[in-house]
Amino acid sequence: MEQGSTSTVNSVAPRLTALDRCDSCGAQAYVRVEMTSGELLFCAHHAAQHKAKLEPVAVAWYDETHRLFEPEHA
Repeated sequence: MEQGSTSTVNSVAPRLTALDRCDSCGAQAYVRVEMTSGELLFCAHHAAQHKAKLEPVAVAWYDETHRLFEPEHA
């Protein structure tokens, strides 16, 4: 995939867990951004804040923010 051509992937099974933390604030990460130099993890807030700058240089953008709206299992 060419740099600047980002694929957005909405996972069926969650790849991020409660142990994955946002690189900006430490909250639970729901977005993983793959870069040629490594990866970044973000909460929904910081993913939205940095998306415009990161998306053009990202290799892939894994977005699991839909999980924020799923009912919790008891």
